[in-house]
Amino acid sequence: MVPTQSKQDTIAAIITPPGEGGIAAIRLAGPDCKKIIKRHFKSHTEKGLRPFKPFMLQLGHFFNKSGELVDEVMTVYMPQGRSYTGEEQIEIFCHGGRLVVRQILDELLTSGARSAEPGEFTKLAFLAGKMDLTQAEAVAGIISANTDVSHKVASEHLTGAYSELILSIRSEVITIIAEIEASIDFPEEEIETAIFSRLTSSLGDVIKSIESLLKTYNSGRIIKEGYKIAIAGRPNAGKSSLFNLLLKQQRALVTPTAGTTRDFLSEWVDIGGVAVNIIDTAGLRQKGTKIEKASQEKTNKILKEADLILWMFDLSNKRWLNHLSSDLILLPNSNLLVVGNKIDLLTRPINSQFLKDQITAAKKSQPIAIKQVTPVSCKTKEGLSNLKKTIISEMKLRFPDLTSGLVVTSARHQQKLKASLKHLKTAKKQLSSSESPELIAFTLNQAINEIDEITGKIYNEDILDKIFSTFCLGK
Repeated sequence: MVPTQSKQDTIAAIITPPGEGGIAAIRLAGPDCKKIIKRHFKSHTEKGLRPFKPFMLQLGHFFNKSGELVDEVMTVYMPQGRSYTGEEQIEIFCHGGRLVVRQILDELLTSGARSAEPGEFTKLAFLAGKMDLTQAEAVAGIISANTDVSHKVASEHLTGAYSELILSIRSEVITIIAEIEASIDFPEEEIETAIFSRLTSSLGDVIKSIESLLKTYNSGRIIKEGYKIAIAGRPNAGKSSLFNLLLKQQRALVTPTAGTTRDFLSEWVDIGGVAVNIIDTAGLRQKGTKIEKASQEKTNKILKEADLILWMFDLSNKRWLNHLSSDLILLPNSNLLVVGNKIDLLTRPINSQFLKDQITAAKKSQPIAIKQVTPVSCKTKEGLSNLKKTIISEMKLRFPDLTSGLVVTSARHQQKLKASLKHLKTAKKQLSSSESPELIAFTLNQAINEIDEITGKIYNEDILDKIFSTFCLGK
């Protein structure tokens, strides 16, 4: 199904964040926007709004239906086809008080406008052909971006660079289909010698392109959703202290009593330009109250979903090697950094090499599957800088080259690329087996359909509703 612009309701919404500010904005889009605004706005100029000169700001007063002044505002008119939505559109800029902006919106709704649904303005832009579906999704990405990296990737998608890559893959498949369909009338032996070998090679190149793009998804997901780090370990190992140090604020309660953290704490921080969700979990141990055991079930779930685990233990405990051996076997996630805390309590200086030697020696009798331990003191902050560098190095291993910005960040795109790849691989086998050109062309067209659902050349209302429902209200 190809996007087409149909007659829409006239919709309205506040398009600036809630709260007090110098200016707030309300967007009105649809065929009746001029009729509605005439009932409330009177320009300071003699000619008023007539003839709605496009893109000219007009200063005037906004009145309610009873003729009472609501606020001094500015309005701008955008004609159909030349606005963000593609519809006729008027934007109103008023003073940014909570009450006044709500009053203006209520008056517009009373006069015939409908309250816009989340993402509906951008959905109109897509339906009007102002952008494809990947660019529409990038709008939400830019709004939610909280680091330079996530903003860069979303911006590249919005400009169409990502769409161009998807369309270039589509174009290559179309070329292959055209050659296959042109060969249908040729004798089978001619197809094998003159066409099939070349098409098999071309199809292999397309498969490699999609496989390369799919490899960026794990990194793209982290860029979009954030990198999740779970701080875990036995009770009283210093997890909450490290949590506070990484956040640079006293967010978690710290006491010498074991089992203080009964539920997890979660905060966002920028580490190396990446949005990192740091989670302070409850201490894991066999004993404990029912509340502690319930919190430990949550902890285990968090550890399974984490991109990186910082496993903390008490280096001042003489049995730390035994504890590590029994603890790490049970961890569900192989991506971990082991952190030895409380080096300030040791009688002699200690470093990573010493700990590595200790672990190497212990491996002969204990199954400790780690290469090194990073020593720190959450009390004196010794070793903290080195730990941060290690965390950043670990995160960089998960990231692709972002110079092009061509990264898959959407689970929906990943699913469609995987489905397309499956059809392409089937078609390659069919080519190698010299199956009928009609069957091969059918399989390749199925791959095209999956690609077209990424950009929105093919879509259904359920897909659109699901995508745009994730947008903020007013966008």
